[in-house]
Amino acid sequence: MKKVLPLAVAGVVAATLSFATIGAKAQTPAAGQPAAAGAPGGGPPSSAEGPPPGAPEGAHLPFLMVTSIEVLRSPRGGGMDIIRARGLATSSGWKEPHLLPISSGASIDGTLDLIFQGISPSQAEPPGPFMPVEAILPVENGHPYKAVRVRAATNAITLKTLPGYVETAAPKFDCSKCIGKTFVAKGAAAPAGVAAGDIVNEADLGVPIRIIRPTDGIPNYVYDPNRLTLVLTEDGRISDAAWD
Repeated sequence: MKKVLPLAVAGVVAATLSFATIGAKAQTPAAGQPAAAGAPGGGPPSSAEGPPPGAPEGAHLPFLMVTSIEVLRSPRGGGMDIIRARGLATSSGWKEPHLLPISSGASIDGTLDLIFQGISPSQAEPPGPFMPVEAILPVENGHPYKAVRVRAATNAITLKTLPGYVETAAPKFDCSKCIGKTFVAKGAAAPAGVAAGDIVNEADLGVPIRIIRPTDGIPNYVYDPNRLTLVLTEDGRISDAAWD
């Protein structure tokens, strides 16, 4: 059974993980392990500072979406395939992106199955531009795989030719400027007299959403950093929004 040697890098943060073999249990970074600083314009504190005392830890969860897979093949040092996944996180609060193998040895269809995940924010984050993230996973030469599938929270894509490259389109709308605009559910007609630029169509979001109207109760509150919550006014405008 060939070794898989994970190494994670990203435009948001960077981290390193270790696995003994394909299908082995992931050795996740210990709490407080150093991570690189966030991207310009905001993000996690530098590794030198570390989290404040008593700060809650986020959970290891898939990122919102995987947008591309690339496999590069190196003949040097005995040969190695480098799997590179790119995707989107809902905010800069995510850290330590990595690829988690869920295949154990050779699969029936020859596909190496991976989860693209990181440590999520520990609390709700305001909507903003999606943050690009990426991770790489070196795999020793002689592995039994003919394809690579990477799964995120809302999608999965498969690269069927190694080496090679495959990509998919990103969501059209990130809701970073949706406060005050009128929400229009799928299949509903836009209200008369509202300009197109002042409308948020559910169909354009392309992400899991939760709508809270003035008459709605909240029977439970389970935090989900990949779900967009929209709070509406009585006339259907968005009064508040968060990834929670």
